[in-house]
Amino acid sequence: MKFLSLLIFISFSTFAQQSYIDYVSPYHPVVGKSGMVVSQNNLSSDIGIEILNKGGNAVDAAVAVGFSLAITLPRAGNLGGGGFMLVYLKERDEIFYIDYRSKSPLNASIDNIFDLNGKTIKPKDFTNDMFNKTRYGYKAPAIPGTVAGLLEAHENFGKLPLEEVLAPAIRQAREGITVSYDLEKAIDDTHQLKKDPESLKIYFKDGVAIKENSLFKRPDLENTFQLIASNGKEGFYEGDIAKEIVKSMNENGGLFTLEDLKNYKPQISEPIVASYRGNLVFTAGPPSGGGITLLTALNILSAFDLKKFNSDSAITYHLTSEALRRGHNNRSHFVGDPDYFDVPVTQLLSKERTMELAKSIDIKKATKSTVVKPLELINESRDTTHFSIIDKEGNAVSNTYTLGYSFGSGVTIPNTGILMNNQMNNFAYRYGDKNIRGRSASTGNRFEPGKSPMSTMAPTMVFNEEGNLILITGSPGGSLIPAAILRVITGVIDFDLDIGQATMLPRVHKDWPTTGILYETTLNSDVVRIINKTIGHKMTPEHTMGSTQSIHIINGTNYGFADLRRPNASVSIQSN
Repeated sequence: MKFLSLLIFISFSTFAQQSYIDYVSPYHPVVGKSGMVVSQNNLSSDIGIEILNKGGNAVDAAVAVGFSLAITLPRAGNLGGGGFMLVYLKERDEIFYIDYRSKSPLNASIDNIFDLNGKTIKPKDFTNDMFNKTRYGYKAPAIPGTVAGLLEAHENFGKLPLEEVLAPAIRQAREGITVSYDLEKAIDDTHQLKKDPESLKIYFKDGVAIKENSLFKRPDLENTFQLIASNGKEGFYEGDIAKEIVKSMNENGGLFTLEDLKNYKPQISEPIVASYRGNLVFTAGPPSGGGITLLTALNILSAFDLKKFNSDSAITYHLTSEALRRGHNNRSHFVGDPDYFDVPVTQLLSKERTMELAKSIDIKKATKSTVVKPLELINESRDTTHFSIIDKEGNAVSNTYTLGYSFGSGVTIPNTGILMNNQMNNFAYRYGDKNIRGRSASTGNRFEPGKSPMSTMAPTMVFNEEGNLILITGSPGGSLIPAAILRVITGVIDFDLDIGQATMLPRVHKDWPTTGILYETTLNSDVVRIINKTIGHKMTPEHTMGSTQSIHIINGTNYGFADLRRPNASVSIQSN
């Protein structure tokens, strides 16, 4: 009898121990009940928490993180780029969309961008060498919106004085950071930095990229941050910084004027929204095409019961890919800057359009691109970055911003430390070319002076049927952004996975009108074979897709996960 009692005790003890240490998956979310910051750099995440600990809210923390990433992640974090932000204010139960996308200079034209000297050129005659002018150097940047966007958010929704919000980033620029392996390799791999004298001086020593573990101080950015802290938006768009930008542009064939900078204004409006399994998904509207792609795909998937299939089944990847392809079709024709083009958002996301697209999917076979028709109406880089933040009051920020390519145009404005974007590369210069089916001939994204180019950035928030915020997410990745976000949302909602598991599910991308599926090599080889041989998709292995930085909120507890696809990403939390 004693032996039996001892056996039962040991069994229960063993069970209790196993139930504690035998975790569901190796991808452990960070758990907290107070403020949380998830960004692509651990030092910047910590700065966000520093601001929360000083009494700042999620918006204050977002501004601090946005400035800090210009130091810690200069290939994507920036002052010289632009982006989109969602802000949720818990007490007011309101959500706002801030569009601070870069804009084309007002005096820009096809002639002076491509140095045609008055020569007329047909869309089909554009060459790759010509397009390099919009990729690298002083013709590539559009008017930067980052500083205006972050400070617009602070002015409307922040709590702390701007000087206090920027103080940690100023300290970080002055004291420097330790160069990571990733930063050294990113610099060494970026040829356009070597062609700009100021960038060469900052990021290289004797022609060699700054070394891992060396101290990287940024007195140039420290001075720029100080001017902005003291003078706000005017410190960037009208004062000494603006003059330095225009002076450098004039000396190097750039197109900016002081008026371009002074007149730049971010836009605050409502995000676009769709319902998915009873949850409301909010994301960036035009000029984001990524938001349209994401919501189109979710609308289509609503017509299919994904719960019947495993999260990693061939059918799940097939349906996800077909939904994404149709989402990209929606964005490839009629999405652009709403100040210049009447984007038919309602029609693109309508029930009628959704059913038309859903009915064109064969659950057993891949669909030809010609079957996916545009709505009938009269290459982005992957080097972007996203961060998600929630404070102890439940206010939240989802922010994605970019320089375009890694390190943007490669141009650093002398005496400022400001790396400039290459977003002039994102316009459809071949508008009207009947030989092109893809986005480079998009009606909505045709080049015009003063216009914002379409982007795939799509910061996202999800609210459940009770109206509670349950997910904050977003990703870099260019045209792969919707695929990354879609996989996280369906992982959480359809397959009831925790945020770590949902984040690390293998991802697929299917664009329009290109053929085939890009897939991460972590996808099961048997599933790849079934999708290829049985369902009929051409399968192409791809490097990692995106880098989602997410917070999943369950019953008042925050679960944060920094995507493992890119190094140095981190979740930082306030003490409970």
